[in-house]
Amino acid sequence: MPKSKKSRGGGDRSDLKTVKGLPLADQILQGGAVRPGGRVKSRDHREEGEDQYVNEKLSRKILEQARIQQEELEAEYGTGSKAERKKTQTTVLGSGSRDSDSEDDWPCLGSHAGREEEEEEGCGGAAVQVDTEDEKAIEMFMNKNPPLRQTLADIIMEKITEKQTEVETMMSEVSGVPMPQLDPRVLEVYKGVKEVLSKYRSGKLPKAFKIIPALSNWEQVLYITDPEGWSAAAMYQATRIFSSNLKERMAQRFYNLVLLPRVRDDIAEYKRLNFHLYSALKKALFKPGAWFKGILIPLCESGTCTLREAVIIGSILTKCSIPVLHCSAAMLKVAEMDYNGANSIFLRLMIDKKYALPFRVIDALVFHFLRFRSDKRELPVLWHQSLLTLAQRYKEDLSSEQKGALLELLKVHTHPSISAEVRRELVNSKCRDLETAEPAMALD
Repeated sequence: MPKSKKSRGGGDRSDLKTVKGLPLADQILQGGAVRPGGRVKSRDHREEGEDQYVNEKLSRKILEQARIQQEELEAEYGTGSKAERKKTQTTVLGSGSRDSDSEDDWPCLGSHAGREEEEEEGCGGAAVQVDTEDEKAIEMFMNKNPPLRQTLADIIMEKITEKQTEVETMMSEVSGVPMPQLDPRVLEVYKGVKEVLSKYRSGKLPKAFKIIPALSNWEQVLYITDPEGWSAAAMYQATRIFSSNLKERMAQRFYNLVLLPRVRDDIAEYKRLNFHLYSALKKALFKPGAWFKGILIPLCESGTCTLREAVIIGSILTKCSIPVLHCSAAMLKVAEMDYNGANSIFLRLMIDKKYALPFRVIDALVFHFLRFRSDKRELPVLWHQSLLTLAQRYKEDLSSEQKGALLELLKVHTHPSISAEVRRELVNSKCRDLETAEPAMALD
């Protein structure tokens, strides 16, 4: 007898006929529960793989390899303190994922130990290494009675006093109109901006701060925000905004009154420069004329520039591209001012950029060194290095008279190893043809 065929649902065809005319609810009740399909995917092996973790033995090996790699890095780039090693190991093992690509070109300028804002955003590295003998030699040429440093607060108070005097003189006693002051609502807004900038780490800045460069009394409004209390990250963002939106003359004032004092104070206190402040100095070169007039030249004119400050700020000249006319004008100005030790560092770095300098600038550099023929003091090694750089880069742009004068200078100020190299460069080179020499270029 043949077997009865079953439906795919599992019941007989006779059952389907009996329930065919009934409502759907009754059909489901009579047919029983619906059976699941025959094919069921098994994912047990995949779930087991996802739940597996690295065992204790393998974790110990990974940590050991990370420690060995860290010790190799410390042996190659210098050994840090225990706190720095612990912090670096934590970073290597996955506690943070900060982007540090922009910190690779920062010359051995590290974060400041003991400050919270640089604990998370500063970059590791040892302090700038400075030769003690060179530092003492430069201190001999520093200004013993430096002028008082003028800050933005001093400028604002002088302007307010001058304005009050002017208004009181021009107005009669009958009118009695008071001097215009800032609106209280404006003061309240920028006092709030002050609190934001003092704790700023990252993110957007208040819009009220971004419009300061467009104001006619931007210095007075900026004074309300207390630039001395800004965080280092806020100083970088402010420099970025002001260098882009202010004219060169106004940007020069911002660099000189706000940025430069902050940089010098940071170097003096921590013996290194914060990464954000270093980036602000680089960003300020967006206006090279304002950078030289507001930072480099005032630093040299002050007569108090230390070797550490000159090395850190001078590294920016090496890394950044500067228009030749701006650099030539700066070299001319630095060569003509009184010598204070740091001049040799800045001149050497700018000479080493190998620009095609006008003859006027080259002549000024030669006269800068010839002024020391009657100086009986022992000159630092940096001075001899600067003279050697001049002889190496522009030996064929010197006239025969200038070379003869420099050779006589070497008899007065001699260095055991550098002077012989300078003499060799001057003797074994061509001289400038004075008849075909181009006229000196006009530099501001």
